[in-house]
Formats: sequence, structure tokens, C-alpha cells
Amino acid sequence: QVQLVESGGGLVQAGGSLRLSCAASGSIRSILSMGWYRQAPGNQRELVAVATSGGVTNYADSVKGRFTIARDNAKNTVDLQMDSLNPEDTAVYYCKLVGIRNSDIATYWGQGTQVTVSS
Repeated sequence: QVQLVESGGGLVQAGGSLRLSCAASGSIRSILSMGWYRQAPGNQRELVAVATSGGVTNYADSVKGRFTIARDNAKNTVDLQMDSLNPEDTAVYYCKLVGIRNSDIATYWGQGTQVTVSS
């Protein structure tokens, strides 16, 4: 199995910064992408940012210019630097890994970490 361990959430004032980290461990043959999603109360889970193992990144329009995703392929980690946070960024943030395991594409999620931005 694959485990994703997230860290770095917390409470911050509007305009502040937080850095989320996610580390993957376990049995997976190849990681295709790692990224971050978020879910606010009453909303669906949405993409925040994703990075492929080839170095391609994609961001939600709402976070472009404020958030930066960084992959470390050697360590199987993905970080999300979040700057200029605003209350609309408040959500539970989830790390997601898509990879190949036993010749099948597999998707794994972390347990989630709370980010709260106060106005």
C-alpha cells in the first residue's frame, strides 16, 4: 500500500503564508503526478495545484500567482507554498498521488490538513 502523510496546516491571518508538505511511502512502481486539492464546507473537492513527474504544473485560477507547488521526485514529496492567503482559501487540503501499481493506475489520498485563514 501507499501512504501519504501531510503536514503544515494551521491558522493564519489574511495576507500570511503557510507551507504544506506531503510525503509518500510504500509500494508503488511509478508516480505519475502529485498534487493538492481542497474542500471547503459545503463545497466539492477541487484542484489547487498538481505537478507531474515530468515537471509540468497546473494551478487553479484562484491560486495562480499566490501558490507554488514543488515536487521532489527523489524523495517522493510535494510541497505547496501558499502566500497572500485570504479567507476564501480556508479548507481542508488533501494531497493526492497518481501512480502505477501492479500495472494499474492507482490514486491515493492523504488524510487532509486544515488550513484556516482569518480576516
